[in-house]
Amino acid sequence: MNKTRAIILGASGRDFHNFNTLFRNNKDYEIVCFTQAQLPVESSLYPMELSGKLYPKGIPIYKEENLEKIIEKNNVNIVFLSYSDLSHNEVMNLASRSLSCGASFSLISPDLTMLESSKPVIAVCATRTGAGKSPMTEYISLYYKSKGKKVGVVRHPMPYGDLVEQEVQKFSSLKDLDLHNCTLEEREDYERHILNGINLYSGIDYSKILNLAEKENDILIWDGGNNDTPFFVPDLYITIADASRSNHEITFHPGETNFRMCNIIAINKWEKNPKGLKVIEKNSKECNPNADVIKMSMDFKISDEKLIKKNKKVLLIEDGPTITHGHLSHGLAYIIAKKKGCKIIDPRKHAKGFYKKIYENYKHIGPVIPAVSYSKSQLNSLKLLIKDCKPDLIISATPTDLRNIMKFTVPFVNVTYSMKRNNELNKALEKLL
Repeated sequence: MNKTRAIILGASGRDFHNFNTLFRNNKDYEIVCFTQAQLPVESSLYPMELSGKLYPKGIPIYKEENLEKIIEKNNVNIVFLSYSDLSHNEVMNLASRSLSCGASFSLISPDLTMLESSKPVIAVCATRTGAGKSPMTEYISLYYKSKGKKVGVVRHPMPYGDLVEQEVQKFSSLKDLDLHNCTLEEREDYERHILNGINLYSGIDYSKILNLAEKENDILIWDGGNNDTPFFVPDLYITIADASRSNHEITFHPGETNFRMCNIIAINKWEKNPKGLKVIEKNSKECNPNADVIKMSMDFKISDEKLIKKNKKVLLIEDGPTITHGHLSHGLAYIIAKKKGCKIIDPRKHAKGFYKKIYENYKHIGPVIPAVSYSKSQLNSLKLLIKDCKPDLIISATPTDLRNIMKFTVPFVNVTYSMKRNNELNKALEKLL
């Protein structure tokens, strides 16, 4: 019987999970390759140690920009979309590119790749990148920790190094970040949980990761990436909707799926976006009338507010994914600098090499630096850009403390978000105890 020849469109995360759960031992399909998008790293092979006996040479990884050539050269029958935070327009553009070359195009149901857990699972997902998943996940983990429960946070994959070594990862101390050669993006999502005394798990093979997390914890929290759907079957499914980007909950993939499937819709950033709040409330009634709709609020903390003074020349560093494919022009650092009357340096004028490409690819970015670093060379590009801007002060709103991975010769201020107490959410969490 002829096998169906397929491509998995990805971004080094969901694509590997879909392969592991649906295709690794599936003799009906031949996965020709993975493709990479969204600031891809330079991986060129999904290794044989992970790909299984059907792929003794591993599976090549190519750039998505060459999709048409790959389809035609390899007589591909079907293309599976397996990454997140795409507008519906972008999804159909990928579909059209595939269809025009003679290949079918498919979206995989989340149910087919969700793993069953023997422990209670709370899934924290979103309609867009940067909606507020990290503060929500932190809030839930600390809530259960205060109740005497062992809590494990399982994070959406970000495997950008040696894929074999990253098959199953556990982080329980900051030293583990160095041990696993974590990228800046990984540190942004892992550090706060480690500092709170919460074990964090990530990697590539989520069946093995789930087995480990179940053995060591009473309750698991799925901490989603971008606006992706969960890898585990949730007992409580929370989707955060961003009132500053209302209607995105019904125009971005797979955020709309989260919006329609979840038990709780938590609307964030509603205080300064009352119109957006009303739009999301209206859309929730139409798309998911059985969901409980709650409002979440956040506080921010400034490490040394006295350093932020009027007319001071400041350089602003923001969370990378939120600003790039989350399509926000700026974040918390910019908001604070404007409020304090600082003189904001425009880093776009100084960008070279890697960062010049980022600003060219994401033209919506304002006068801020998105903290992006998937490799040592990219981290060096970030260091060089900071140096060339010659600031009097740096305000960083990344969730990680950049001083752990680079040295600064000028004053440095960290600003971070945390979620305020929410009694409605607490009641839902209480039911799982």
